[in-house]
Amino acid sequence: MISTQRLILRRWLESDAESLYKYASEPELSRLALWPTHTSVEMSRWVIDNVFIPNPDTYAIVLRSTQEVIGCIGLVPIGEEHYDIERNEREIGYWIGLPYWNQGLASEALNGLMKYLSNQDKADTLFITTDASNIASQRVAEKCGFARFDNFDFGGIPTYAYRRKLISESTIQPLSRVKS
Repeated sequence: MISTQRLILRRWLESDAESLYKYASEPELSRLALWPTHTSVEMSRWVIDNVFIPNPDTYAIVLRSTQEVIGCIGLVPIGEEHYDIERNEREIGYWIGLPYWNQGLASEALNGLMKYLSNQDKADTLFITTDASNIASQRVAEKCGFARFDNFDFGGIPTYAYRRKLISESTIQPLSRVKS
């Protein structure tokens, strides 16, 4: 479990299916996150059981004040990245329910995960890919010190890639820009 001021990042539970469905059934969110819109609680339960739980580096984002699951963050499984990775590099994926946008919660979750990862031997460098139209996700990446280093096409979708180096628990520095 990872704790921040307003959030708890914890492993997913099958009992989180209704909360996941509440946000993952929003077409705008799923379009920007590049995954199918959830059509039922059963579909959300299947995702939890078959995608989230098997990945030990995927966390439910829980709002501390209500204990509600409002999003997801974690390392993309090796081999499923959206961009060719470098040695000892991992991709982070995240999303947060639309009612919680523009409150700094996604940035808080990302900073919490990076602080946790700085104490692990999982990566030296992190990267994020975003749909070029997903301005909110790009702002989160930049706010957390990631620098855009490439523009590319992912399955016909214009996409941006961001990268930053993990230095230590409290010192994380962005890499210099490679491409604009």
